[in-house]
Amino acid sequence: MRRQRVLILVENLSVPMDRRVWQESRALVRAGYEVVVICPMGGAMDTEPEAVLEGVRILRYPLRAATGGPTGYVREYGLALWHTLRLALRVRREGPVDVVQACNPPDLLFLAALPLMAAGARFVFDHHDLVPELFRSRFGRGRALLGVAKLFERVTFALADGVISTNESYRQIALTRGRKAPGTVQVVRSAPDLSRFRPREPDPGLRRGKRYLAAYLGVMGPQDGVDGALRALAHLRHDRGRDDLHTVLMGGGDDLDDLIALSRDLGLSDCVEFTGRVPDEFVQRCLSTADVCLSPDPKNPLNDLSTMNKVVEYMAMGRPLVSFELREARVSAGEAAAYAPAGDERAFAALLDELLDDPDRRARMGAIGRARVADRLSWEVSERNLLDFYERLLNRRRTRVTVR
Repeated sequence: MRRQRVLILVENLSVPMDRRVWQESRALVRAGYEVVVICPMGGAMDTEPEAVLEGVRILRYPLRAATGGPTGYVREYGLALWHTLRLALRVRREGPVDVVQACNPPDLLFLAALPLMAAGARFVFDHHDLVPELFRSRFGRGRALLGVAKLFERVTFALADGVISTNESYRQIALTRGRKAPGTVQVVRSAPDLSRFRPREPDPGLRRGKRYLAAYLGVMGPQDGVDGALRALAHLRHDRGRDDLHTVLMGGGDDLDDLIALSRDLGLSDCVEFTGRVPDEFVQRCLSTADVCLSPDPKNPLNDLSTMNKVVEYMAMGRPLVSFELREARVSAGEAAAYAPAGDERAFAALLDELLDDPDRRARMGAIGRARVADRLSWEVSERNLLDFYERLLNRRRTRVTVR
């Protein structure tokens, strides 16, 4: 019997850089599925048009990230859909596809899945982001744009045979706004694989001669609050006189160049370092060295209900963190984080100051975070949920294969 075939569509990040999609793909391969991923190329990394990694076949296309507001997104998404459809039809010509799993944003990937659905494929919506809330946080309350975003979300939910939600808040949206039946929606949290994502020997050189190190890991877009983190660091240095902290900001995004300029304007160029996107080895080494981590996402309708990957990754490495007060941040981190009132950058700076002066508290918070991930939030738990979902979707008994 042939292996059942899963085609995963991703537009927001390349694979394996997108850790969630990469872990899902590997889990499905280990369970006996054939997995093909279609995604954009990833800048300096993930540039091969076709690759097979750990049994996962990856087809990549060139794509330039949006600039210039809504018009830029129309251009980006149009090009991405063309390439995705072209490659999806190529995969279908090679043989039957049993499941198409579309990972948003955008909520447009169903357009590339329609020909395969017409040929009998099941359609799964892997709900990474609340796109209407995302557009509202980036572009305000423009009625036309928000109406289009809501329409595409509604169509995606309606077409989906099943929905994978990243947390309980997203699951409730699938049940209410998406009008999905409870049995068709499964929570699969984004979570680190503790067998791979683990502490390493600290690297004192990353402190650049300072006593302490702070770290940020993640996307740098308008909704991610890195500008607020920089202003908090400026308060910490200039108002509180703290000159013993170096900060490493890992990741890329639309705002990277503007953030580098803001750092310079705030007088932080000598104590704030932007690395761009970096390999997992560097991420783990940097987080293992960091004394405190930053989660500066501002409170808005998107962030309040979203689980930030970086929060769980900080906790997996046993690092304490400072966050603004967000509903899902508390659900994930609990007492592993210190929480500043939403939007209060001076309070954020004050919490950093307190933690840097209290090594015992940092150690307690780090231990709490690591235990929460190991007990409740690890990828091992999410993988079981993912495979249970696929078994129900396809009425399939679970198998497990060894990938060489």
